[in-house]
Amino acid sequence: MTVLQKKPASQIAHLSDEDIEVLGKELDALRQEVLDSRGERDAAYIRRVIDVQRKLELGSRVVLLASAFPPAWVLGTLGLSAAKILDNMEIGHNVLHGQWDWMRDPKIHSSTWEWDHVTPAAQWKRAHNETHHLYTNILGRDNDLGYGIMRVDEAQEWTPRYLVQPLWNLVTACIFEYGIAMYDLDLGEHLREKRKMSPEKKAEVRVTLAKARKQLTKDFVLFPALAGPGWRATLTANATAILVRNLWSHSVIMCGHFPEGVSTFEQDELDENETRGHWYLRQMLGSANISGSRFMHLMSGNLSHQIEHHIFPDLPSNRYAEIAPRVREVFDKFGLPYNARPLVAQVASAWHKVIRLSLPNGWLDERLAVVRPGGARSA
Repeated sequence: MTVLQKKPASQIAHLSDEDIEVLGKELDALRQEVLDSRGERDAAYIRRVIDVQRKLELGSRVVLLASAFPPAWVLGTLGLSAAKILDNMEIGHNVLHGQWDWMRDPKIHSSTWEWDHVTPAAQWKRAHNETHHLYTNILGRDNDLGYGIMRVDEAQEWTPRYLVQPLWNLVTACIFEYGIAMYDLDLGEHLREKRKMSPEKKAEVRVTLAKARKQLTKDFVLFPALAGPGWRATLTANATAILVRNLWSHSVIMCGHFPEGVSTFEQDELDENETRGHWYLRQMLGSANISGSRFMHLMSGNLSHQIEHHIFPDLPSNRYAEIAPRVREVFDKFGLPYNARPLVAQVASAWHKVIRLSLPNGWLDERLAVVRPGGARSA
């Protein structure tokens, strides 16, 4: 494996190539077991979630027609926030991963699904499924790691521009869906490298702008207009719901990829000889989980099981909680750290890392960050 590992080196030094291949075979067997057992209860689950999401959104939109009355505004905004989160996290993200393609239902298929998000599904699938999951946590290759705009590792040279990193991260959280759209278009790379856009890239930009116009018209023109005299209250309710969805999505994504203890890797290019076992190992060390209730797992799109998702991105999301204990057994068997903390602790850890890496190395000791489960501090 040609990945030059910094922090992970001590974590895997005890593993031989043979050990890693055994690890890969054990995880392959677990994946196949789930694939072979997919069936009606899984199909019923995703259909039920979609049904609940659509009814919740419709009901909230109806309530918001009377949003001039404060109780209706609060109830409608909460419902719409939850509906938007479900659409993006548990439904959109996982359908677009192809987790439900085996059902052969054209209404719930990665090739036909479009979500309530400014990023067109096709562009998101290219940037996320084909790039992020291939180059997971490889510096300079995986833009999901810091979204291509932040310093994410001590090995990256510090410059004064990183001092604004915490503020920039907050801004990104508030407009997260637009940040994702810009990231999916590789706009950051074009600006940094002063590259001109190809005709194909310009066409992608036009598609994204059309999708953004559609989303803005729906939330800030159509539905407020339907509310009549209460249009201002409906408009602010829609804006609040979008903000809540963006902040929540950003927090969940940060918890899965960025807290203290998550490994990053250096590599000029992906090793064409990278084995399945080594790929699994990179996913295991480069992800983190959020512990919590079933409701929290649902609202996070089961990305609270980010480790299981990165190991098995094509398995139905409702299965991650079932297999998590067995995945953890594999971690324990091979002496690997399973990074899991409650939501508040994981968010705090991720933000601590954002602030710590905005400063020159050593200015903020990462050992002050977060207490790990069992009382051990992050190293």
